[in-house]
Amino acid sequence: MNPSAKNTDARFSAVNHSSAEMNACSAMTAARAAQARWAATPLSERLARVRELRRLIAEHAPLLAEASASARQRPALESLTAEVLPLAEACRFLERDAAKLLAPRRLGSRGLPLWLAGVRSEVRREPCGVVLIIGPGNYPLLLPGVQLIQALVAGNAVLLKPGVGGSFAARALIEIIHLAGFDSHLVALLPESTEAARSAIEARPDKVLFTGSAATGEKILAQLAPHLIPATMELSGCDAVIVRADADLDLVVKALTFGLTLNNGATCMAPKRVFVHRSIATELEGRLARAFPGRGSIQLTSAATEQLRPLLDKAVAHGAHFIAGGRADDGSIQTPVILAGVSPSAQLLREDIFAPVLALVTVSDDADAIFRTNNCPYALGASIFTHDESTARAIAASITAGVVSINDLIIPTADARLPFGGRQRSGFGVTRGAEGLLELTTLKVVTVSRSKFRPAFDPSHPKDEAMFQAYLGVTHGRGLLQRARAMVALVKSLSGRTKHSKHPTP
Repeated sequence: MNPSAKNTDARFSAVNHSSAEMNACSAMTAARAAQARWAATPLSERLARVRELRRLIAEHAPLLAEASASARQRPALESLTAEVLPLAEACRFLERDAAKLLAPRRLGSRGLPLWLAGVRSEVRREPCGVVLIIGPGNYPLLLPGVQLIQALVAGNAVLLKPGVGGSFAARALIEIIHLAGFDSHLVALLPESTEAARSAIEARPDKVLFTGSAATGEKILAQLAPHLIPATMELSGCDAVIVRADADLDLVVKALTFGLTLNNGATCMAPKRVFVHRSIATELEGRLARAFPGRGSIQLTSAATEQLRPLLDKAVAHGAHFIAGGRADDGSIQTPVILAGVSPSAQLLREDIFAPVLALVTVSDDADAIFRTNNCPYALGASIFTHDESTARAIAASITAGVVSINDLIIPTADARLPFGGRQRSGFGVTRGAEGLLELTTLKVVTVSRSKFRPAFDPSHPKDEAMFQAYLGVTHGRGLLQRARAMVALVKSLSGRTKHSKHPTP
């Protein structure tokens, strides 16, 4: 690390927390003024700041990783690879593609209706204004960080409300954003409290991006509705994994182990439901049992424990058995939890459990697996393991989910080009990628009429109805004969219209 980076580290440690966190009202006032100036800044200058930001992210990578990992008691290496590196890649994606994505789209004469001759149109992308980002606590650097940087590139200002424990990572990122040359009022850090989010919504942001549980998403939407504030909702997951009879079980076990242990299981795309073909179900259970020989020490929150305990009890009462983890004598839950022989009707398969829990369900064929996968109110992601890629693609087309991975899981979040979002109770709208950037803009259509021809402004004519009916037949009729007849009718109506205009009825 160079000397300037060391000096920056000292600045981070000396940040006055009370001054870094602003109340929503004053933050909104400052952000609106800064956003007006920022929106007028040429995109090339905005992207130059992002380029500098990417370099600063690389220089201060250890600091950012530690800022994110320390609050969650996770290894800094995990945050470095799962958050810092993808955040830098997201910056580079914007540097390369944002100018093309945000450029006005000009429409020529092709496809233009005849009566609009001389009209030229363009579709513009403009900033939303001030965007409120309500971030999660599980990936406090990457998830709100990508949203924040995309919002800035689109010309917005941002109010950032971190998730629980996310303030340290947010402060570190915002300080680097300031070092990159962004106006200090463009990004305001709010407290972590629920009340801070409520106050920020009452300050009337122009758009809200929320990442978190479906239950909290419902409450936020209820507060947004009276103000008609649009939102992107990245909500809970209960991701499915389909293991076909021809799957590579070594790969499956490695993938499931990764998904269960990544970030202590606190990942929205972590596998929760495994639908395994009956011919290999017993073998997969044995391999997973060997992969988790002891009972882990991942600590669950009291809320997660209270939610999970009755679900596990019901599943066991209906024939499921523990492969790993389970209930201790004191009522606590030892994780990761892996249950096999779970009934397809188990409530466990329809809940958004934010903990390392895996339920194995035996299926008879692909159709059964697809039905079971879709029989859930959450539709964030899914994975398919098989040697038959063409069949896997067909299965993917039948699955209701925002993301489907073949012979992998969670991997789409590593590609900055890809949008990310769910369906049903997993939310709506997307973040990340080209589509995520465009969601942080609002559309404006501008038309220019260069001809003096304005038929719509003229009074209606007795022959207009016949003329337009004939025109519809010419342009949209079925078959050459029908269009030819319509052309004759169009010529007659135009001729009659001309004669009528020359000899008006007194």
